[in-house]
Amino acid sequence: MAQDSTEIKETIGALDDYVLLGRSGLRISPLCLGALTFGETSGIGSNYEESKKVFDYYYEQGGNFIDTANTYNRGESERFLGEYIADKRSQVVLSTKYTMNATSLFPNAKFNPNAGGNHRKSLVENLDESLKRLGTGYIDLMYLHIWDFRTPIEEVMRSFDDVVRSGKVHYVAVSDTPAWVISRANTMAELRGWSQFIGLQSRYNLLNRSLEYDLQSACAELDVGIIPWGCVAEGFLTGKYTKESIANLKKAGGGSLRNLSIFRSAENEQSWKILDEVTAIATEVKKKIKRLTPEQMARLDAISLPEIQFPYTMYPTLETVVCKGIRAPNKYKPVINLVTQEKRRW
Repeated sequence: MAQDSTEIKETIGALDDYVLLGRSGLRISPLCLGALTFGETSGIGSNYEESKKVFDYYYEQGGNFIDTANTYNRGESERFLGEYIADKRSQVVLSTKYTMNATSLFPNAKFNPNAGGNHRKSLVENLDESLKRLGTGYIDLMYLHIWDFRTPIEEVMRSFDDVVRSGKVHYVAVSDTPAWVISRANTMAELRGWSQFIGLQSRYNLLNRSLEYDLQSACAELDVGIIPWGCVAEGFLTGKYTKESIANLKKAGGGSLRNLSIFRSAENEQSWKILDEVTAIATEVKKKIKRLTPEQMARLDAISLPEIQFPYTMYPTLETVVCKGIRAPNKYKPVINLVTQEKRRW
């Protein structure tokens, strides 16, 4: 999660240095193993044996937090995981997701409008199908995959509470959803005694720091844990791509979702400037120490600073006119630090 760069004192812990997820007692590894690429039916990923090597290495190092979804590699990801965890179910925290409509993603499938979405029928039926593929009686953490702007929030939260009370799900979470939805959903659930979201999975990397505005603030206020995805921007931030290699990839007709994301990143010249700074600091770190200094963090912060949107353009004035000399609560420091770097005034 984003924090004040001057307070970075240590790197992330080992996989068996467990942390609590949000406002819960659930113990998870600080790094989650994403199983999006377990399977090959979608044209991107690894076969059963190669995927198992990845899973086994993560598990042997103490990792216990696994992420998948109902449509990852057309269900193959869940089927692989079901076999990998068969003899170690209680040792892992298994998360999956519903929302995506398999009948609109899979070729030759008869379209069913209710096979996807955030509504009760979609949740119940997709949960049951995921349980079958995973070969388990319960899901530790069930995500709403993406907000559909069609299902009432109260229907979502009551349906989630029902599957928790049924014993099929232990905790609920949300992914790729606006901050106002999360805020209203958890407040409603708290008042009505329903299960609340304990986690948010959302895109976050140096090319896209929009999480640091409303999403981070909402999660800080509601004590919702943040599980970032896309942290290296589908590999763009590793330095493995060049302008020439991406041009060649386009010519070859590489149209996978991952490649399309790489193409979007490459089209923005600022992405290359950020990558140059990342590369420079990576070189320095290899020569000196393993953790980033406050100065290095500040350089990354400066080069990747997103454009400030209203009403945040007003906040530098707030800090000098309304709240001068008054310390902000620590949970709001990320967004306060972000906007006070912006010199514009409304």
